[in-house]
Amino acid sequence: MNAFRSCFVVLLVSLVSASIALGGGFQLNEVGARAMGMGGAYAARANDLSAMYFNPAGLAYQMGVGVSLGATAILPSTSFTNSTSRNAADMVKQTFTPPHFYLGYGDKSGWAFGLGVFCPFGLGTEWPEGWEGKYIALKTDLQNFVVNPTVAYKVNDQLSFGLGISYTWSTVFMKYNIATYSQVTIPPPPLPVPSAVPGRVELRAEGSGWSFNAGMIYKPVPDLSIGISYRHSTLVSYSGSATFYDMLALSPYLRGGPGRTKIEFPNQGFAGIAYQISPDLSIEGDFQWIGWTTYKELKLEMPTGTVFPLTGRPLQGTTASKKTWANAFMGRLGVEYLLGDVSLRLGAIYDKTPQPNSTLTPELPDANRIEGTVGLGYKFAAHYSVDVAYQFIMFSDRTVTGAGGDLNVFPGTYKSTANLIALTLNYVM
Repeated sequence: MNAFRSCFVVLLVSLVSASIALGGGFQLNEVGARAMGMGGAYAARANDLSAMYFNPAGLAYQMGVGVSLGATAILPSTSFTNSTSRNAADMVKQTFTPPHFYLGYGDKSGWAFGLGVFCPFGLGTEWPEGWEGKYIALKTDLQNFVVNPTVAYKVNDQLSFGLGISYTWSTVFMKYNIATYSQVTIPPPPLPVPSAVPGRVELRAEGSGWSFNAGMIYKPVPDLSIGISYRHSTLVSYSGSATFYDMLALSPYLRGGPGRTKIEFPNQGFAGIAYQISPDLSIEGDFQWIGWTTYKELKLEMPTGTVFPLTGRPLQGTTASKKTWANAFMGRLGVEYLLGDVSLRLGAIYDKTPQPNSTLTPELPDANRIEGTVGLGYKFAAHYSVDVAYQFIMFSDRTVTGAGGDLNVFPGTYKSTANLIALTLNYVM
């Protein structure tokens, strides 16, 4: 009977936590190949149209009409080893290609206007059918698109300001197994008969929300640039449905139906200093702060189901879960060297995870990261250029246990890496 109750504790925890577990480790700052090639150290220079993400004040230094279009191919890899059984599983290989698009215009009046479309959160995970964690995660997918109209004003050659309004549209899909019963008899004592084949639940939801971002760039001397920017948190209200399959004797008690929840994606701030060492060589260092304490509680509202006779309460209904995510930060360093129409770029990043051991699950096997980038820009015609970049992410091995203050429900060790390749085409007139 304890095992019977435990499987539904896992179910309720999964329903509450899974959709939000996509957050911190799925934040994407790779929204332009030029910035990516310099490790995303871009808040102080912001001298292409991706300034609309990193620091909208940089848009004020764009003259004429500009268009940028591109995408980033992301290839993650994760393995898990169970600390008890020592069984191992590899995540199914996937490739994600979040796009980015920017349109901007600036003139000698100092005013500039732009529109950015990018994906600041996204990706997903997929584990093989039948693996040990099938009751927690099989497939998870998050898509998060932001449309960001922006205006900027250059007061003079030393000072500029920028402001943007952002609209976020987001979708979530999750699939995992549920232990079920082929029959449940009520005469005392109760006699639930476990099924050899698990049931399955699929969760689908979409939502939207509004936010804003602002920034400033100050150049005290021509070769030195200081930039700060802020992007406010976005509260996304989701609505969708849960569908249960192959639940056998539990079908009357887990009927699924509509569901609602809210997720507050974090606020974040950038601060950077860029220095032009020579006409051909520049360097920038940035600090990025991410306010993941916005994630305090997640409440999932679902229709209350029929009372289950073996527990005396419904198996389906509204649930809430406290979270303990912490604020996180990223340190960035980028270098660019010009060789005529060719630009060579290097970058390095340290990225601290916001997720504590207690809430680490296979939907998001996150960890602290060390990242390296390399990039190339080429101006191949009077108005046209192309930027490419490669980024390698090395995650620290992450081991969680079910003991002490950890209390993780699925103890084991995660090992992860990721390869990213970005391409951006630019037109400036």
